[in-house]
Amino acid sequence: MNFGVISTANIGRKRVIPAIQRTDATVQAIASREQARAEEVAADLDIPRAYGSYEELLEDDDLNAVYNPLPNSLHAKWTKRAADAGLDVLCEKPLAVDADQAREMVGYCDDQNVTLMEAFMYRYHPRTERAVEVADSYLGEIRRVDAQFHFALPEGYNVRLDPALAGGSLMDVGCYAVTAARLFLGEPESAYATAVDRRDCGVETSLTGLLEFTGDRTATVSAGFGESVHQYRVLGTEGHLEVDRAFVPDGETTLRYTVGGRTVEEMYDPVDQYRLEVEAFIKAVESGNPPRTDGTEAIKTMRVVDALYESVDRGEPASL
Repeated sequence: MNFGVISTANIGRKRVIPAIQRTDATVQAIASREQARAEEVAADLDIPRAYGSYEELLEDDDLNAVYNPLPNSLHAKWTKRAADAGLDVLCEKPLAVDADQAREMVGYCDDQNVTLMEAFMYRYHPRTERAVEVADSYLGEIRRVDAQFHFALPEGYNVRLDPALAGGSLMDVGCYAVTAARLFLGEPESAYATAVDRRDCGVETSLTGLLEFTGDRTATVSAGFGESVHQYRVLGTEGHLEVDRAFVPDGETTLRYTVGGRTVEEMYDPVDQYRLEVEAFIKAVESGNPPRTDGTEAIKTMRVVDALYESVDRGEPASL
């Protein structure tokens, strides 16, 4: 599979492009709005072709797929343009600015008969897969999930702080916490959230939400650009599990769970979850089967994100 990359974003340069290059696939081309920038990154990462516009890249007949790490508000436009060119798309999270746009993107890619996958890389880490297995096998009925993702964002302009680019802590990292809650509890019935904009930038820099599920089950989710922590905790009627450094687990990691008063710690060697994500994308394209983080999953996540934002705006719980 030959990839083209639209944007020279950090996540692509530092994580995903090297991951693609560690698979059997290749990165054949990269595009930027500036030719010189595209050439600089292409030379640095040994990418054969550099384009000064996204349109030029999409006209490259040697490509089979596109990786789209553009700002959130541009995901839909350029994913659909890639689909028009018959290219399968691995799109960064969150897939869209809201659930309606996600539905539109999914339908569009279906009509063009191309694979669309959302790049929630942690879902492909062996520890995440094991956490789901432990929860299903040993924890009884899952009653509560607590998930959070915060990191220290430097001062100054950043696309994550730009309302025109669909920035905000929930869109950037809180969506991870939402997917973790959904992973173990399913789909919530209502959401309540509070948020603050500590940088007076027009988007929330911190958000805390409560999700309510059938059967008096709950989840808390939080996100922010201040502290540095990302973890989740799952509580069931028979035990609980804890995952620290849950979403970007560089290096050796641990899964800890307690059942019947006995605590178990399982260690996981370092693994490139971005490579595993890319391999899952390639497998989905080749098999024609939907990937684990397909468009349907993205729509469900964005429904929760929409409800959390609606609750913030209204100051009361929002129904899903």
